[in-house]
Amino acid sequence: METTMHAIVMHGPNDYSYETVEIPRPKSKEVLVKIKAVSICGSDPKVFDGGYRSIGWPPSFPFTPGHEFSGEVVALGEDVTEFKVGDRVAGEAHCGCGTCENCRKGMYNLCLNYGKVETGHRHYGFTYQGAYADYNAYNVRALTPIPENVSYEEASLADTAGTALQATRLTGIVPGGYTLVIGPGPIGMFCMELARAMGSKTIMVGRGNRLAIAGKLGADHLIDFEKTTDVVQAVRDLTGGIGVDQAFECAGTDAAMAQCIYSARKNGQVAYVALPTQDMHPIPIKTMVMNQIHLHGSRANPTCCKEVLELMSSGKINAKDMITHIFPLSDFHKAMETFTKRLDGAMKVVVTP
Repeated sequence: METTMHAIVMHGPNDYSYETVEIPRPKSKEVLVKIKAVSICGSDPKVFDGGYRSIGWPPSFPFTPGHEFSGEVVALGEDVTEFKVGDRVAGEAHCGCGTCENCRKGMYNLCLNYGKVETGHRHYGFTYQGAYADYNAYNVRALTPIPENVSYEEASLADTAGTALQATRLTGIVPGGYTLVIGPGPIGMFCMELARAMGSKTIMVGRGNRLAIAGKLGADHLIDFEKTTDVVQAVRDLTGGIGVDQAFECAGTDAAMAQCIYSARKNGQVAYVALPTQDMHPIPIKTMVMNQIHLHGSRANPTCCKEVLELMSSGKINAKDMITHIFPLSDFHKAMETFTKRLDGAMKVVVTP
């Protein structure tokens, strides 16, 4: 096969281009994947503009980001028995070392050897080369077979859907109860869809076109925060004054963080899913203590990919209608602009090498 490919290569914050580079060779327990689709994640613009350099994303330049991907296995490294050439696979960003205490417990998203490439740890698209390319090599632990009736474009959203599933695993979902989601971005949408699939009534807080899309995807109640004087009171009114059983903060704002806590019922569950660029945010601790609110920080999607792909395959969650735009990799600047500026009602933007 050819020895070079195209990739989006960063040379510094806000300095990236579509370039010709060498195709990586798969090592032991790795396969070479021909990338078929990559979804732009909400964290990607911050990676490209240097917003996460303080935590080592990326660790150095040149660097190729991208972590929400699907593709076809085209070559095998040594000792690979899990996949064969021609397999359709979806990937995830986190691949732990596989040997530390957390990895052995299945919490490879919290690998104790994070960032140590020599141990086998990979955080694709963040600390290790990513998917905005024609090809990339991946450890077999980072890949999951795609069901036949799920497209590559849909499968590229498995990482997003898995992040939502991880949050619902931490909080639980009360069937017949109420779920609040603040922030109708892709992860928030999947939180809502998963809660509905588990039997919860859902309340989505947002604005504009994305809030309308949440309604089309099945949210039971919509609250436009620009047209509502008191979001928490609106939630309380919908729940008979009791509050929601679980709330998901997917906006990353101080207001949303507080509103989730204020909207939760006594002994309720709250998950913070959005990743802000700064660390310190004010939250209502007194209310948390008095109402015994359980607060979870939720990171990534460990052991979630297979389950969300099956949910897509069975029609329990809808990834297809979240995809609003598809661009070739060569038009990546336009794709990123469409995503960040939300042009033409953009929700999930997919690029195809």
